Amino acid sequence: MENFRFDALHETLNRQVVPVSYPSNKISDYFGSMVFNTSVMREYLTKEAYKSVEMAIDKGVRIERKVADQVASAMKAWAISKGATHYTHWFHPLTGTTAEKHDAFINPASGGKALEEFQGNELIQQEPDASSFPSGGIRNTFEARGYTAWDPTSPAFIMEHTLCIPTIFVSYTGESLDYKTPLLRSIEAIDNAAVKVCQLFDKNINKVYPTLGWEQEYFLVDSALFAARPDLVLAGKTVFGHSSAKDQQLHDHYFGTIHSRARAFMRDLEIESHKLGIPLKTRHNEVAPSQFECAPVYEEANVAVDHNQLLMHLLDTVSRKHHFKVLLHEKPYDGINGSGKHNNWSLATNTGVNLLSPGKTPQENLRFVTVLVNILKALHTHEELVRASIASASNDLRLGGNEAPPAIISAFIGEQLTRTLDEIENMPSHENISNGASKGVISNFPKIPEILLDNTDRNRTSPFAFTGNKFEFRAVGSMANTAKPMFVLNTIVADQLIQFNESVSQLMEKKGLKKDEAIFVVVKEYISSSKAIRFEGNSYSDEWKAEAKKRGLSNHSNTPDAIKSFVSDKVVAVFERNNVMTRRELEARYEIKLDKYIRKIQIESRLMGDLSVNHIIPTAIKYQNTLIENARGLKDVLDSKTFVKLSRNQLQNIKEISEHIASIREYVEEMTEARKVANKIENEADKAMDYCYKVKPYFEKIRYHVDKLEMLIDDQLWPLPKYRELLFIK
Repeated sequence: MENFRFDALHETLNRQVVPVSYPSNKISDYFGSMVFNTSVMREYLTKEAYKSVEMAIDKGVRIERKVADQVASAMKAWAISKGATHYTHWFHPLTGTTAEKHDAFINPASGGKALEEFQGNELIQQEPDASSFPSGGIRNTFEARGYTAWDPTSPAFIMEHTLCIPTIFVSYTGESLDYKTPLLRSIEAIDNAAVKVCQLFDKNINKVYPTLGWEQEYFLVDSALFAARPDLVLAGKTVFGHSSAKDQQLHDHYFGTIHSRARAFMRDLEIESHKLGIPLKTRHNEVAPSQFECAPVYEEANVAVDHNQLLMHLLDTVSRKHHFKVLLHEKPYDGINGSGKHNNWSLATNTGVNLLSPGKTPQENLRFVTVLVNILKALHTHEELVRASIASASNDLRLGGNEAPPAIISAFIGEQLTRTLDEIENMPSHENISNGASKGVISNFPKIPEILLDNTDRNRTSPFAFTGNKFEFRAVGSMANTAKPMFVLNTIVADQLIQFNESVSQLMEKKGLKKDEAIFVVVKEYISSSKAIRFEGNSYSDEWKAEAKKRGLSNHSNTPDAIKSFVSDKVVAVFERNNVMTRRELEARYEIKLDKYIRKIQIESRLMGDLSVNHIIPTAIKYQNTLIENARGLKDVLDSKTFVKLSRNQLQNIKEISEHIASIREYVEEMTEARKVANKIENEADKAMDYCYKVKPYFEKIRYHVDKLEMLIDDQLWPLPKYRELLFIK
């Protein structure tokens, strides 16, 4: 009988480092070379067309059709000069990945010839089949029409000889069927809301936009070992596997010297990323063996989201060249660190100010505190929605263990800033307004030390941590489309800023307070009312779970419970009044999330049953028969006293193997029956709860016995590559 595990191990030992050739010694020579960016536009577009695109990017002004024709012609000329033969509308459907349909530039011409053509109407919109993507009931099979529409705020790019045009994806009836549409709407919402607040401090601010710097964690596994693990192939994670004697407990992989094969892959990944304008800057070993991280310089949120989706595609394609498979699953291996995608989020202005950077003057510091406190207030009001935004079957496995933050949403702001907010809360506002101060300045406002930028501690257990000039949303999963948590965060902060501005205006109009005093009064109230969301300690501790419950914070450890908030009246109201999503769009996403959760657990359940019955149990029986035959042989050649003495361990192994086999069979049968019951449930929410609470609990039970068998059975017979083989690059 062949053992694919040893064939795979043999193949990994013969791996050579794949050579990588740089296009130039300077990254700047080829950075963005495959992007239709503003530099290329200036070269290829007329002044009129360039100005129109610039206004669309900066001001949201609609591009006219005649200008679109000019842009399309320029895009085609540039793309063909770079070797492109096709174009596609590149979008983010609700599958969580990206989608594209390629069309050639050519059109038939007379005389059996063809001409390269690309018109403005082809640039502006296309019509993919809307019923074939997840829609949550918005589109049916007999209602297939959907539209992709060009997003000029994210530049087109060339990938694998195809001009890719970032687009939104909406239904025939106008509902969004993607992640980009609500993201763009949320960016507009926070711009409108934040500008009004910022103009209380600086009239020169007329644009505010969210910025995002993501940190992508991932695992590398040799492609041969990956192919020999059906669970990795089908589920992206190992459903079985006994812990390795050595994994991350010595902390020797973290920030260690990067293995030569992994380093070659990273160099190749960076080259391809830099060509596409993705500003990758950082690479390093993560905590777990074969776990790594890359991170770019922060960008405008919409472009950053597109770049992360692109990077996840590049991780897959580039890794294949180096005989690796990238694992983006949040928890591919049990018992060691999972992978996240930390989202570093902030707000920037047209004047070059980061609104989450402490200032050097009392006025700048008041603006900083105002923005900070509004974010904390928004987080406290919508902590359940924030938890829902990062919920998935795979991320549920990561949250709360091995460095990942827990399912309880809280914010960490550091000792110095906590002390400052506490002082403000307990300070009578009228005593801090100086009549002699210049307009808009609170003279005795407590200074936020400039060293805060460099000296703020980091709490790795906090889901939402302030790190000096940004918030690090650490709970986002490594497989996630970052648009999901970003449009939620943008929307709730926009809504809160609107309420803040209204409260300040009311205090000025109805109570006659001066602007500075009104701001101070509302800030004080927000500090007090949002205090429950702030936590500076160990978020892993049982004490925090008890304390969080006292504070009224939710603790939804699984997706079916967490995502209920998506369709609550409170959440629907905040999305609708900010024109980000309608109730129907939210309900559709809720249905899609339920369906995806059910299918993920269903696949994993069927996979465990298949591997147990068709791989593990036959191997165990084969080895058990070997032990039985050996025991019989000993009995034939030894006297009874010696036989009893020498065969004791073998007989015990036979007994233990039998018990584990019996337990596996029993639990697989029970799990299968539970799955059949769940499948008959028509209501998707009830079905998801059944899968969560009645099917999934069998996973740990079955795994326990399979992992025990792994330690009992002859290593030469075990059919699956083991953790000690998967985790360490050869």
